[in-house]
Amino acid sequence: MKQQSVWIPTQEQIEQSRLYKFMQKLNFKNWDDFYQYSISDVGRFWHDVAVDMGVIWNEDYNEVIQLDQGKAFPRWFVDGKLNITINCLDRYVEDSMRRNQLALIWEGEDGKSTKYSYRDLLYEVNRFAKLLLQMGIGPTDRVVIYLPMIAENVIAMLAIARIGAIAVPCFSGYKSVALQYRIKDCGAKAVITADGFWRRGKLIRMKDEVDKAIENTAIEKVVVVKKLGCYIEKNENTDIFWDTPVDQLPPAVPYIAEADETFMILYTSGTTSKPKGTVHTHAGFPIKAGFDAGYVMDVGIGDILFWSTDMGWMMGPWMVFGALMNGSTMLLYEGTPDYPTPDRLWSIVEKYGITHLGISPTIARSLMKHGESWLTTHDTSSLQVFGSAGEPWTEESWYWLFEQVGKKQIPIFNYAGGTEVSGGILGNILIKAQVPCGFNSFMPGMDADVLDPSGTSSTQTIGELVIRQPWVGMTKGIWNNKDRYMLSYWARWKDVWVHGDWVSKVDGHWYTHGRSDNTIKIGGARLGPAELESILIRHHAVLEACAIGVPHKEKGESVICFVILHHLSEVEDTSGLESELTQFVADKMGKMFRPKRVYFVPDLPKTKNGKILRSVVRATYLGEKLEDFSSLEKSKAVEAIKQCQKF
Repeated sequence: MKQQSVWIPTQEQIEQSRLYKFMQKLNFKNWDDFYQYSISDVGRFWHDVAVDMGVIWNEDYNEVIQLDQGKAFPRWFVDGKLNITINCLDRYVEDSMRRNQLALIWEGEDGKSTKYSYRDLLYEVNRFAKLLLQMGIGPTDRVVIYLPMIAENVIAMLAIARIGAIAVPCFSGYKSVALQYRIKDCGAKAVITADGFWRRGKLIRMKDEVDKAIENTAIEKVVVVKKLGCYIEKNENTDIFWDTPVDQLPPAVPYIAEADETFMILYTSGTTSKPKGTVHTHAGFPIKAGFDAGYVMDVGIGDILFWSTDMGWMMGPWMVFGALMNGSTMLLYEGTPDYPTPDRLWSIVEKYGITHLGISPTIARSLMKHGESWLTTHDTSSLQVFGSAGEPWTEESWYWLFEQVGKKQIPIFNYAGGTEVSGGILGNILIKAQVPCGFNSFMPGMDADVLDPSGTSSTQTIGELVIRQPWVGMTKGIWNNKDRYMLSYWARWKDVWVHGDWVSKVDGHWYTHGRSDNTIKIGGARLGPAELESILIRHHAVLEACAIGVPHKEKGESVICFVILHHLSEVEDTSGLESELTQFVADKMGKMFRPKRVYFVPDLPKTKNGKILRSVVRATYLGEKLEDFSSLEKSKAVEAIKQCQKF
């Protein structure tokens, strides 16, 4: 059935949008013509974007894109030099009309708040940059950021970039094992953390997790933010407090980097092995995030962008650069959107006048169940655009956000891309009509397509989302693992990036259908099953493990695990062992990733070379037909999983 457009922009809304004004500068009035221009010569397009954004170069580039090493390894803005923090801070502070404009608002779960102007933020970034230099941190050194959503998180990221070091943001909910893997993989020299923070009224001790995580690593220094003032075990050899005086130290001069020098490593999930450290550059991630936010989501001067996320997920850094590259304001909220009462999110919107609000479908579903009474007591008239990313929508929750919250007047900027992309591949362009749950276009500059198994463009069935040409913001690779990068994205079809999402196109709109590579999405956060399975196998009772994601009404997906025990016959209390294993995962990975169930099975479906067939496990458990593995239907492993359905 054809979907009817439920939000249609007025001509005035179209003409006032930054995207349309950009199109006009380039002599385009028709969206389709503009999009074709954006992918017909990607070098010319991204040059036009950089010019219109006013990117400041310390040394200009001589060539926009160079493909000497192939599409998988493009060089962007060749010979150009810059420091991205100059583009995010200095240029506004040097403008007397803008230096005192709000750059960052922070609110804690306890209601406390702090505001920073662009001048304030630059001062704090310079102060912390001096401390980093005093600690011996320099260009290319990796610094892990393990902090809650507090202002120091943003300050640290910018200060690290300012001195030419490499920031490695990590999810604040990780336990020591997950954190240690990332510390070791990137070879980090320092960690920035806090003593702790409050989440749903419960004290979360971060420094304790760091102390365990840095054992047997190359970490030399741990910077501690005394956020709560709670007791911590201080190591005199490694620990240094965030507020250590630096007044007598020389100023931190911005490091002028090559355009393609690394400034950040963001970890995403792997499905058949460990998490991947995606590499991002000074002239990559910030420009892509800034363009998507400023031109497509229409974030500009005077706007306040608030995306409910964590700095360890892509949308955290995206919010930072999406706001600062456009001279707007970001809001960081440390708590959960429904604590202590279900109207917390709407009270923040009212209190600060949020204009652009980003929430996942999971958050929408969790707030929807509380009813509209928590919403109607707040003035949300400041809202101009909703943002959504991380997982597919259900129609019920999409309509609730659009009709009950937005009163059918506010468009939903549905946005799909990934950590490796620095932003979006699919989006809801605000100058085109929108349908429920869908996307109305590929993003400008993204030469994307949907392919069937033969590699042919498909509009009739669900297919693989791919990209045919490089783009600004494309990951430079996977940290220290070129082979894995090529295998993950470039191995299936020659010179084609395979993103790993199932997508379909119906009547001119696109729809996502989850991951094609088994990645589990919980509340918008991505988890590679291999990472969780590796935790389970560490338990003395577990021989093998398989983790899958299954539909969950509120969270999008929940985790179900199947394990083979070393000696099943010796286990007298399986329910007790199940509880022990779910807690074991929560202790190592964080509560968010606690499995809903752990089943004990004698065998698991595998390929001839021993690879566990997660797709078969998932389909069997959900009662779906095994189209591609019909020969396995009566195998003992499949039968054992079918039995799990009964409990």
